[in-house]
Amino acid sequence: MKELENSQVNPLVFVDRSAIHGNGLFSSGDIEKGQLIGVYEGSLVAEDGMYVLWVEDSPGGEWTGYEGNNEMRFMNHADRPNAEMDALKCYALTFISAGSEITIDYGWNDS
Repeated sequence: MKELENSQVNPLVFVDRSAIHGNGLFSSGDIEKGQLIGVYEGSLVAEDGMYVLWVEDSPGGEWTGYEGNNEMRFMNHADRPNAEMDALKCYALTFISAGSEITIDYGWNDS
């Protein structure tokens, strides 16, 4: 596994084993609804991969891929997520209690 370039610099989160899949991202303390959890960092890529986040450049526009290199890359999918991405920023959709896994919707079921 590629080492994290910014390993654990975000005090709000930590990486641990996940019941969902492999490793996951977890809250170090309580996170309030609407709070910024972190920013997905990574280099631009043209092909999909395990830690690639696709961001829509504009509504109905092109998509840009980012290969994650910080702890945010460990967010797992949930049909009922507790966080969401706004471009490369991740915000809490709900109150997230300390020790809870932070999840997002990968958009697999979107049309």
